[in-house]
Amino acid sequence: MFADVMTAINNALTVVVDALYTYILVALLVGGGLYFFIRTRALPIRMFAESIRVVTEPPKDEGELSSFRALMVSTASRVGVGNIAGVATAIATGGAGAVFWMWMIATLGSATAFIESTLAQIYKKRSSRGSDSHGGPAYYILIALKKPGLAMSFAVILIVTYMGGFNLLASFNVAEAFTSYSWSHPTWTPVIVGGVLAIAMGASIFGGSRRLTAVTAVIVPIMAIIYVGVALIVICINWQNIPAMFGAIFSQAFDFQAIFGGFAGSAMMLGIKRGLYSNEAGVGSAPNAAASASVSHPVKQGLVQMMSVFIDTMIICTITAFLILSTGVAYGDDVTGAPLVQSAMSTVFAGFAHPFVSAALLVFAFTTLIGNFYYAEVNFRFLLRKHGQIPSWGYAIFRSVAVLLVFAGALMEFSTVWAIGDILMGLMVLINLPVILVLGKKAIDCASDYRRQRAAGLDPHFRAADIGITEELDFWQ
Repeated sequence: MFADVMTAINNALTVVVDALYTYILVALLVGGGLYFFIRTRALPIRMFAESIRVVTEPPKDEGELSSFRALMVSTASRVGVGNIAGVATAIATGGAGAVFWMWMIATLGSATAFIESTLAQIYKKRSSRGSDSHGGPAYYILIALKKPGLAMSFAVILIVTYMGGFNLLASFNVAEAFTSYSWSHPTWTPVIVGGVLAIAMGASIFGGSRRLTAVTAVIVPIMAIIYVGVALIVICINWQNIPAMFGAIFSQAFDFQAIFGGFAGSAMMLGIKRGLYSNEAGVGSAPNAAASASVSHPVKQGLVQMMSVFIDTMIICTITAFLILSTGVAYGDDVTGAPLVQSAMSTVFAGFAHPFVSAALLVFAFTTLIGNFYYAEVNFRFLLRKHGQIPSWGYAIFRSVAVLLVFAGALMEFSTVWAIGDILMGLMVLINLPVILVLGKKAIDCASDYRRQRAAGLDPHFRAADIGITEELDFWQ
């Protein structure tokens, strides 16, 4: 009886997820990205060099959170299992052309990421320490739109989605990866993996946001460099296949007969969906990290967060795609996900490939756990903001729940939880994207103010009144 009920629930959730992610959210996110790309006059392309320059700037106030650390937190959440297994699945299902559409959506998504992260900086709040800041969609919904109910709904949904559904899933994926080894035990391996992840998670988050950002600032660059480096070795060894690889990407991307003959499973749709899920632009997650940086002008952090989309999709996802396509390994419904990446890497590294990909999945998942928790804690503060400074025991309980969820995730069966997480993230988009479409002009005006000051040879400093913002803000007065 229970099994029948769960099957019925799963089937109903699947229908909702398919409708959201095949039509509604894709149209909304692509349309929003295109709108912001046009309104900002291709800002992700025009100001790409500037984004590289500002990411190296020290924090505005000595000892505060730098742009680079805030970038690493958002990148930690974005870069995850999907950068390996997700990209491989998109190629296996939709073909090489999916890579092109993944690039396109990342370019458009960069404009959306700029808008939401700039807004988060404008409307950020001062922390109880006095100089630290925090913010995100819940804050700009409350302050700029004056919709407290909607802001609280967003905060609750984000906490349940990221600290709950997505962290449960990340832990589960790591445990599942390690159960494929011959030495693994079906009962004890998930317990051991869950325990290790939970202990590492606790060690990172119980030190507070400063320790958390310090951990991500070290792990994320190292993780990315090692993975990209090993994959580049494989790609370079297979250099003779690179022209054919690009030929396949572009020819299959514009195979319109295949696209319109089966749109839901086409290279276009799968590439768009992979890009959307991976870079999270428009979801409202990364602005929570963007608001924590100490900068002299909101646009600086908008440009920096734009870089996170580039790192995630244009570097990590692209390297995974090139790794698979340059080796010429067979792919399809029978070989997909992480095994496809392992198969491609084993053409050069043989026995090293399987443990290396497993280790990469482990580290990617761990940084995702940290980044997701950071978002959740920012919104936990928002929900309890009227109670003054949250006591230390309050944070301890919240962080303990986060650690227990990580451990539990390794032990769970996931079809229902994953579907619920997808739906909740979809609700975040349905709240955040219309909000930034309404407030987007403020970020665009902010960008114009930044360009004027740069053209005058100044290091841009922002005053809210200069672009007509009259709300009472903790910063920028």
